[in-house]
Amino acid sequence: MFYAHMMSIAVATSMVLACWRSRLAGRLFFVLLFLWASQVNLRMALTNPGVYLEYAPLALLQTYRDFIRGFFAVHITAIVATIALGQLAIAVLVAGSGRSVQVGLTGAIVFLVAIAPLGVGAGFPTTLIMAWAAGVLLTSTYPVSLPSDLRAWWRGRAGRRPRTHSTHRAGRHAA
Repeated sequence: MFYAHMMSIAVATSMVLACWRSRLAGRLFFVLLFLWASQVNLRMALTNPGVYLEYAPLALLQTYRDFIRGFFAVHITAIVATIALGQLAIAVLVAGSGRSVQVGLTGAIVFLVAIAPLGVGAGFPTTLIMAWAAGVLLTSTYPVSLPSDLRAWWRGRAGRRPRTHSTHRAGRHAA
């Protein structure tokens, strides 16, 4: 458990650095993270919802423990499925362009901060570090969608030689 926890902190710290270095890489990491979390949570909510009750003793705040053991315990599937849909919405918004990216990143920050009191069950302090990474991305504007941005990156870096004026004519080298 200790090594997995340290690894999650290292990954989150790497996300902050990636977001500073490349907004494209940062957006891609967040979209992939929230897509992955969405499908895991939906699958678990439908197949093994009781596993979420294991977060109660790990929670840092008594209010979180009480909520998990009370209302949440009675409505696990509905709540976690709703959370999964929210995570999917964050991924879609961050992959978009313009204002939708800002809304998605804000949603990511709110979500990541909100689950921090779940303690080590949510990887604390990993979620706060990831919220910081999303905050780094919030300082930029996103005029094009992530797929468009990825296509432009691929075309610019896919090993194609840029066309320049050349001395080649009709297949022969100029002397």
